[in-house]
Amino acid sequence: MPYIQHYLPLASTPLSTLVAALPILVLFALLVVKRSPVPVAAAGGAFVAFVIAIAVYQMPAKMAGLAFLSGMLFALLPISYVLIGAMLLYNITVETGYFEKIKASVAGLSPDHRLQAVLIAFCFGAFLEGAAGAGTPVAICAAMMVGLGFKPMQAAILCLIANTSPVAYGGFGTPLLTLQDVTRIDARVLSHMAGNQLPLLSCIVPLWLVKCMCGWKETFHVFPAIAVAGGSFAICQYFFAHSAAFPLTDLAGGLIALLITGVFLRYWQPLHLWRCETSHLNPVTDREEIQAAILLHMAPRKSLKETLQAWAPFVLLCIIMVTVGAQKKQLDSLHFGPIKGVYEIHIAGIDKQVQRMPPVVSAPTLEPVVFKLNWITTPGTSVFVALLIAIPMLKVTKKQLRTVIKRTADQMRIPIPTIVMMLGLGSITRLGGLDATLGMAFANTGVLYPFFAAILGWMGVFLTGTDSGSNALFGSLQRITALQLGLSPVLICTANSTGGVMGKMIDAQSICVATAATDQVGAEADIFKFVIRHSILLAAIVGVIVLLQAYVPPFTHMVPVIGK
Repeated sequence: MPYIQHYLPLASTPLSTLVAALPILVLFALLVVKRSPVPVAAAGGAFVAFVIAIAVYQMPAKMAGLAFLSGMLFALLPISYVLIGAMLLYNITVETGYFEKIKASVAGLSPDHRLQAVLIAFCFGAFLEGAAGAGTPVAICAAMMVGLGFKPMQAAILCLIANTSPVAYGGFGTPLLTLQDVTRIDARVLSHMAGNQLPLLSCIVPLWLVKCMCGWKETFHVFPAIAVAGGSFAICQYFFAHSAAFPLTDLAGGLIALLITGVFLRYWQPLHLWRCETSHLNPVTDREEIQAAILLHMAPRKSLKETLQAWAPFVLLCIIMVTVGAQKKQLDSLHFGPIKGVYEIHIAGIDKQVQRMPPVVSAPTLEPVVFKLNWITTPGTSVFVALLIAIPMLKVTKKQLRTVIKRTADQMRIPIPTIVMMLGLGSITRLGGLDATLGMAFANTGVLYPFFAAILGWMGVFLTGTDSGSNALFGSLQRITALQLGLSPVLICTANSTGGVMGKMIDAQSICVATAATDQVGAEADIFKFVIRHSILLAAIVGVIVLLQAYVPPFTHMVPVIGK
């Protein structure tokens, strides 16, 4: 007999909603009140969800365990697979010294701190978000900026604000792949929707960054460069988001924006040099004086050969992923003797043994629980292929390789268990029916729900520390609520991710990374107080965009239809 979900287990809507929300409340209490480590808090939330699913919702214990297992499998492959590969590739460039050349190639484009903030925190940060994620952009960019003369507090704040609009495509699209797993909506469709929302934010964020440093007058002095950086990234973000190579959105967008802005700065520099040491404009009108001021503060540039060699592993990765994305169907259909390109593992004991009921679905529906392993075309494989090529290309020694593996293992101690627990938690709440109870309660917000869908995603990232964690926690809930209200599940589920990215600057993990990178441990509260208002305002902007796309033509035409 299948397990039939029931959505008011306590015969009272308020009580049932409270019980269904307990795993999230426990997660919040452990993170915010007890300040427990993120994996411990996630495990606590998952355990409570497991108990409630069995004791209150009457889900068989074996099924609850299998539900957690299905979430855990997806957390390991492809999510953890791509994260580990990305961090290995990044750490190899650090260990071999090539990353210093990458940093020098960015810092050498302009001595003006306003432009360096855009180039490093936004463009280069987006590139790092796509290549590694997991706090890497904030850590690396903040440390770079302090080294270039930024005040430590200022560097931390700017990097936190910049690490927003690219986050939905971080770690080669990990958040959207997670959202696909919990909502059963194709990641390419979700990417299409995100690509119709985030480019607008990508145009705003560089301007926002510079305005946080100085007044409007000083901001508009560098507006041409801001427009080039933000516009080029937004255009790349739009086109890659609408392509089969969407996992490359940040990596390619950040790289191309850096290249285009760098070329632009070869021919244009502001007439007024602005540095944090003086915190005011140094007016320079004579062309020779301008060049002298630039040379005085300009970081030494590397040769073209050194620069190309340093960037080569990431350029190679872009080429591999674009090629794989274009040939996905053919590669998935390959057979190597008895070995297939794609395996679909139906998890016995729970696959089509959980029955969703009206009003969550139009008719009783048995839920498939299938683990799909497309080992050739999953993004992690492309990363590892690039990694294997990069090792001899960068002349990595055995000693360096051992150091890189050890460092990567240490860096993944927190992210991997957290992702496993969060996806296990999300799977139990979805298959147990807890998310449906919450979704029916959220439906009471009515026509304003599209706005609150973005805010819910924002809260999820604040709680879990990652956009992937927020999508695992609330993705299925968003889909159910959308169906309850007659809204597009694609729009509402994507809003969880695009609204969530604005919570990245206030989550505990990001702020701790920022303070550690700038040697300001203990200043977390001060940084939080500064960035919280920016986080709320940007999340509200996303909420308004989602509202417009839900109800107001022609914005409604920006929402893709599933199956088209």
